[in-house]
Amino acid sequence: MVENGFLGNGASFMLDFVVTALVLVVPVLVFSLFTVKIWKNYSLHKFLQITLAIVLLIAVLAFEVDMRLHGGWIAIVNKDATAPRLDAEQLSFVSKLLYFHLLFAISTPLLWATTIFLALKRFPSPPMPSAHSKLHKRLGWISTIDLVLTSVTGLVFYYFAFMK
Repeated sequence: MVENGFLGNGASFMLDFVVTALVLVVPVLVFSLFTVKIWKNYSLHKFLQITLAIVLLIAVLAFEVDMRLHGGWIAIVNKDATAPRLDAEQLSFVSKLLYFHLLFAISTPLLWATTIFLALKRFPSPPMPSAHSKLHKRLGWISTIDLVLTSVTGLVFYYFAFMK
C-alpha cells in the first residue's frame, strides 16, 4: 500500500519531497549565482553549490529507493486498481513527459558533478578567479540551465501525474 505524501495529491512522501526540492532549488541556485556575480563571495558560492549538490543527491537516492519500494511511479499514480487515476492513454502521455524529464534529470548530475569536480581541482583554496574561470563559467551556466529544465519538467510531470 502506498502512503500519501504531504501535498495532498496522492503521491508518496518522497515524490512530494522531491517536488518541493525542485521548487526550492532554483531560488537557492539563483542566490548562489548572486553571491558570486554581485558579491564576489566565491567561498559562499562554493559552499552553496556543494551543499545543494549533496542535499539533492541524498534526495534523489531516497527517491529512487522509494520508487523501488512502491513498485514504481505507475503503482503510486494508480495505487487503487479499482479506480485508477490515469487510464492507458493518460499513462502513455505522462510516460512521455517522464522520459523527457529524465533527459535533463540524468544529464544534470553529470554536468554538475563535472563542474564541481573541476572547480575543486582547479581553483585555489580559498576560491578566487583563475585560469579555470572561463570554463567554469561556461559549465556552470550549462549546468544551471539543465537544472532549471530538470525542475520545470519534473514539475510538469508531477502536475499531469498527480494534480490534473
